[in-house]
Amino acid sequence: MLKKVYFIWIGWIWISAIARYYKENWFNVYGSDKFDSELIWSLKKEWIDIIIWERPDFIDNSFEKIIYTEAIPKDQSEFKKSKELELETLTYPESLAEIANSKKLITISWTHWKSTTTSLWSIMLKNSGKNMTSVVWTILKEFDQKNFFHRNDNKNKTDFFIIEACEYKRSFLKYHPDIAIITNIEIDHLDYYKNLDDYILAYRQLIDNVKRGWYVIINWEEKNSSTLIWIRQDIEYITVHNKFFKYKWQKIFFPIIELKIPWQHIVYDAKLVYILWYLLRVDEKVILDTYKNYNWVWRRMENLWLTDNWNRLISDYWHHPTEIRLTLEAIKTSNKNSQILTIFQPHQYNRTLELLDGFIDSFSNTDKLIIPNIYESRDTEEDKKKINSEILVSKINHKNKVDWKWLDNTLKLIEEFDKENKNAIIILMWAWDVDNLRYKIKTT
Repeated sequence: MLKKVYFIWIGWIWISAIARYYKENWFNVYGSDKFDSELIWSLKKEWIDIIIWERPDFIDNSFEKIIYTEAIPKDQSEFKKSKELELETLTYPESLAEIANSKKLITISWTHWKSTTTSLWSIMLKNSGKNMTSVVWTILKEFDQKNFFHRNDNKNKTDFFIIEACEYKRSFLKYHPDIAIITNIEIDHLDYYKNLDDYILAYRQLIDNVKRGWYVIINWEEKNSSTLIWIRQDIEYITVHNKFFKYKWQKIFFPIIELKIPWQHIVYDAKLVYILWYLLRVDEKVILDTYKNYNWVWRRMENLWLTDNWNRLISDYWHHPTEIRLTLEAIKTSNKNSQILTIFQPHQYNRTLELLDGFIDSFSNTDKLIIPNIYESRDTEEDKKKINSEILVSKINHKNKVDWKWLDNTLKLIEEFDKENKNAIIILMWAWDVDNLRYKIKTT
C-alpha cells in the first residue's frame, strides 16, 4: 500500500513543488488550500487530491507526515488535528531539508533574483543530461509547466539537487549544501531580523553549513556579500567579478553571453550558471544554447497576452523596492514610447512598514501607479494600525498615483486605461490577489 502525505496550503508555489516530489516518488498525495488557482488545477490533473478549505476529519493515523507552510494560523483545523494525533508535522524547509541534504546540494540564497538564477541553473543541468532534482519557486515551460523536475537514469550515481533556499526566519540553515551561492544581501524580513548585521550573520551561518572541501560562490563586488569571503579555510571560495571569476587564484573570463532578455541582473545570473558549468564539467555548448533559448519564467516579467485594445499584460512577482525599481527601469528602457500602468499590491503590513523608505522612489519608471490594498499575511493588529495603502500612496513620489480600495475598483481603472491607450503595458505586480486579475482582463 502506498504511503500517504498531506499538504496544508498546497497551492503555495514552494509547497506544491514538494507535493510533486512525493507524487514522483510514489506517495498518495493530498492537500488543502484557502483559494482555488491555476496551480491547484494543474496539481489536480496530476492526481493529487485537493480540497478548497479544510477537512480535519480526513486527517488520521494513516498519514506518514503532514507538511505545511509557516504562514498558516496555529488554530488551523487540519494542523490542530495533526498535532492531536501526534503525527509528524514538517514545515516546508524542514521537509525539503529531509529530502535534499543527502544529495549533492546546490543552494541559491540571497535577497534578489533567486528564482531566475535557480531556473537558469536548473534548465542548464536538465539540458546537460545529468541526474538532478530541482525545486524552484516558479513555473518553467522546460519542466512541462511545473516547478519541479527529477531525473535519475541510474547511469550516474551523482544526483544533484538544486533549491532556492529562503532566508526568512533563518530557514536556509536547515540545509547543508555542497555548493552555496550568495551574491547580494540587502535587508529584508524585518519582522524577524533585528537589523542588517543580524541579516548578514544569517548568511555567515549558512556558510558554516557548507560541507567541508566544497564551494561557496560569492560576489566580490557587492559590499555586504564580500564581508563573508574567507571566513572558513576548509572550503573553496569562488569570487565573482564583473568580467571573470576567481577559482584557486586563477582568473576565468566569462564568454560572450547571448540572451533574449539582456537585462543586467539576468546577464549576471547567466555568469553564475557559467561557473556551475566550469565546476561540473558540463559541455560548453549546452550552456551557451541554454542562454540563447532562455525566455523567462512564470510571474518573473511574464508576458501574458494582449488585451482587446492591443495593450500588453505582464505579471511580475517582485516586491522589494530594489527589485521594483530595476524591473520598471528595464521595462521602460525597452519600451520608451509605451505608456506603463503598474498595479502593485504590497505583501504584508509589517514588511511594507519596514521597507517604506525604499518604496518612495521605486516607481519613477511607470506612468501610472495603482495600489489596491495590502495583502495580509502573518500581520498583527498593531502593524495594521501603523500602515495601510492610503499611507503608502501618500509617501510615494509619483504624480499619477492612486489608492484605489480593493480589487474590483482596481479592475475598473485597468479597463479605463486599456480603452484609452494603445500599445501600452499593464503590469500586475507582486501579491496573490492582484495577479488573479489576469483572468478578468479581456484578451484579443
